[in-house]
Parts: sequence; structure tokens; C-alpha cells
Amino acid sequence: MQDTTRPPATTAKLLKGILPINRAAALRDALAGISLASMDIPQVLGYARIAGMPAVTGLYTAFLPLLAFALFGASRHLVVAADSATATIFASRLSSMAAMGSPEYVALAGMVALQTAALLLLARLFKLGFLADFLSRTVLTGFLAGVGVQVSIAMLGDLFGMTVPYPSSRSLAQLVYVIGHVTHAHEPTLVLALVVIVAILGCKRFAPRLPMPLVAVIGSIAASKAFDFAARGISVLGPIEGGLPAIRMPDVTWQQSLDLVPVAASCFVMIIAQSAAAARVFAQQYHEDVDTNSDILGLAAANAAAALSGTFVVNGSPTQTAMADRAGTRSQLGQLVFAAVVAVVLLFLSGYLRYLPHSVLAGIVFTIAIGLINVQSLKDIRAESPGEFALALVTAGAVVLAGVEHGILLAVALSLMRHVRHSYHPHTMVLTPVAPGKPWQFMPTKPGAMTAQHLIVYRFGADLFYANDHFFASEVTKLVDTASDGLRHLVVDAGAITDLDYSAARTIGELIETLRARGVAVIFGRVNRFLRNDMDRHGLMRVLGASNVFDTLHEALAAAGVNSGGHEPNVL
Repeated sequence: MQDTTRPPATTAKLLKGILPINRAAALRDALAGISLASMDIPQVLGYARIAGMPAVTGLYTAFLPLLAFALFGASRHLVVAADSATATIFASRLSSMAAMGSPEYVALAGMVALQTAALLLLARLFKLGFLADFLSRTVLTGFLAGVGVQVSIAMLGDLFGMTVPYPSSRSLAQLVYVIGHVTHAHEPTLVLALVVIVAILGCKRFAPRLPMPLVAVIGSIAASKAFDFAARGISVLGPIEGGLPAIRMPDVTWQQSLDLVPVAASCFVMIIAQSAAAARVFAQQYHEDVDTNSDILGLAAANAAAALSGTFVVNGSPTQTAMADRAGTRSQLGQLVFAAVVAVVLLFLSGYLRYLPHSVLAGIVFTIAIGLINVQSLKDIRAESPGEFALALVTAGAVVLAGVEHGILLAVALSLMRHVRHSYHPHTMVLTPVAPGKPWQFMPTKPGAMTAQHLIVYRFGADLFYANDHFFASEVTKLVDTASDGLRHLVVDAGAITDLDYSAARTIGELIETLRARGVAVIFGRVNRFLRNDMDRHGLMRVLGASNVFDTLHEALAAAGVNSGGHEPNVL
């Protein structure tokens, strides 16, 4: 699989997620798109509930945004529509600015989508697709687990048939309130919700191809209309505006727009991370190229379409993409057929949604939310890397305790800190004799370690920059201090060093002068051309001496008076 920032010259500028296609593939994708619609329409209704938006706006996310991504995007598999993570991100902030579901709230959500589209467009113009790599899988797993917990708690009020007087951003307060008022639960509402949850989870286990959420929606609508659930105290959606979405700009004030920028930035980060991950997984599965920047352009167009059509932020959803793959779609034609089915529902069937019980929708959302808690991935992380598992738990806890917006910012910060930590304190080794007559091996650095009499070969496992140059200097100094008498040469294996900044060059230069005064010559081996250029630019070559810089470790050892043949393994 090739990850490229521009399409091949032979590829069309538009419809790259569809073309080329033949008649048989088109028929297959069309049928798969109908199957996808049967599974996904209840999902997007549920995502609208998570977002605090009118139910019909969930259908809007699967109409014009799908068409926009199919036109401008490159991935043949990515489903771009409503998503629980981004819905939770903006709902946690917008719920403090306007009443959920109100016209003002809808306008604010549209502005978030428009600002997100602008950020994505900037990312495309500056080819920032690489930003997708800065949210590690570990913290993303923790973030989604936290979202799953928060959304599950947010649905408890509808599941128990009670009104919770706290916004979705205050998960603990919601949980405490529900527990304290559990005796006031509306029993018919709770029973209906439990039946839906058990049925959906059971089908996921024993009949995964059966669209149980759709069955639950249709069945509950029919029962609600026949038995007048609303008159029996079971809350229903009520009248829903039908027809295709109206095209208009979100009507918000300038101050509100400024207040929404951090929310849009959080959505932007999540969209970049999730969409790129999903597109890469399925492209790799089918041995296709990945054009991340074209996908970003498609996501920008999709979010602009969402904003103008009165709905909320859309995302390349991994779960919906997996559903599309299971349904059999192999190009964006399947998503176009999905959008056509949604248009039919909007034009002719939306009136029936008025009878849909809130508890049924909450039950569907609840199953989506618990599906975000990937227990197996968390177990794998814990078994393989307890430190990363702790990062995942911290991220999840931040989402639940501090809110989704702060959680995504913490996730990004933790990912970057983890990367910096590895660069700040990289693995270092000393080439060490293991047994007489055996090849030398690189072993973890420890005081007193030596390669041979009068010689230490030291390997530093990262680029040298201002944050780790003092670690390099202090560790080398400790090795020299603890070496046996008569140390004459320190050979630095620079095979892992490709970059040297100004600060590090000054620190290394001072170290070389200090060691030279103590009678220890410093030699650099395996110096690549990038490092050599940095050494020249920063004047380190003058301090070190060109005669002490070599392309291979063999040459560096020879300069130190050591015959490395038969000792040093696998060097260039």
C-alpha cells in the first residue's frame, strides 16, 4: 500500500472513490448500498440523539455529505456521515450555549461543521495529512472508550423515562442523579428499552447480518402508532419536518463563531485521526493506494455540505465503514445508493418517525456507545505495554470527568508527549564482547561498559536536539568516568541520528573538547549525508575533525586502531 499526498497522473480528479468500475461491480455496490441503508439509517438517527439535534438531521448527514465525499474524496470504502465521537465533542460544548434541539442550537452545530470544513480545507491546501499520525492508537482507544462511557450515561435518562437536569458534559452528575431517582423510572419505557438493547446485542452475537436496529425502529413505530405509546406515558419523537434539507448558511453571531473555534478544532483532530485510520485499514485490506490529502478535501466538502444543509459535523466513521464492508460495498457507489435511499425516506417516510419512542432510540445509541469500549484492545495494550495502558485510562477518565472537548486535547497532548519522551530519553547501547571468540553485540548502556581495551563504542537511538543533548553528554561522561584506566577512543555509532540542531551541536562540541583534554579521542561512525550536512552547517566538523567522521562503523573502528573483523556484526 502506498500513502501519497497527490493522486497518480492517470487518475481522474473527481469520483476517485468510484472510478474505474464495471457493470457487475456497479450492480454489486448498488445492492450493497441498499443493505447498508437498512443497517445505518437507525444509526444516524441515534447519532443525532447523541448530538442533541432533531432526529431528521441525522438523516441529513447521510445525504448531501455522502454525495460530497463521493465526488471529491479518494477512498473507495470510507463512509462519511454522522459519528458518535464528533457528535459528543460538539454537543458537550453547545449544550451550554443553547437548548438542545432548538433552532439556535442547530445553527451553532452548522457553524461548527462550517469551521471544521474550513480547517480541513486548510489542511488540504498545506498538505497536512501527516497530522493523522499524531494521535496514537493507544490514546485514541482510550478516548473512544471514554466517549462510550459518557454517551452510555447520557442515555440513561431516556432509558429510564426520566428527565435529567444536567447536560451531557456532566457525566458524573447525570449518573448520580439517575441512581438517586431510579425508583421513579417509568417501567414500560424501561422494559421497551431493555428489550431493544438485548435484541440488538443478541443479534450482534448470533445473527450479525440481521439489521436488528432497523427492525427495532420499524417495530416500535408500528407498535407506537397502534397502541398510542404517547398516551401511555412513553415519550416519542413527535412531529418531524419531512422533505429534503433546505440550503442555507448557519445564522450565528460573530462572538458565537469565535467561541466555537476550539470545538471545531477538536472535531478537526478527531476527523483527521479516525478517517485516516479507517481509510488506511481498508485500503490495505484490498491492496489499494491511500491518498490522505484527497480524502481530507472530500471531508472538507462533506462538512461544508453538512453546514449548508442544516445538519452537524460528519466524520469518516470506522464503525460505519466496517458495516459498509460487511454489506459488500467496494466503492463509493454503494454510499451514493445509501444516500438515495435516505432521500426516499426524507421525501415519503419521515412522517412515520414521529411515533418512534425516545427509549428505542436511546437503546440503539446505548449499544453503539458500549461498542466504542474496545475491551480486547485495552487488554492487549495492558498486556504489551502497561505504560501505554495507563495513558489510555487517563484519556478515558478525562473524557468522562472533564468532557469530550478537553479529552481530545489531552489525547493529542499525551500522544505528542509520548513521542517527545521517546526522543528525549531514547534507547542507548554499548558494543560489548559477549564471549571470547564470539561477535560483539550491542547491549543496553550501563556504567563501566566497554567494547575493548581502550575503546567504547556507544550508540544513541534518536536524533540529537535541544531536549536530549544533555542526556547524550551526561551518559557519555558517565561511561568515560567509569571506564577502566587507559581509555583512548570513544566511537559514536550515529546510525540512528539523522538530524542535529544548533543547541545539540554546541553541547556535543563542548563534550568533544572536554574529552580531548582528558586524552579521549571522539570518532563518529555510520554518519549519513543528512547528519554530515548538519555537522558542517553548525561547525561541528571543525571541532571534531573531518578525519574522525566515517560512513561506516568498520572505518571508525579501524581509525581507533581496532580490527573489527569477526567481532562487530551486521554493520554497513
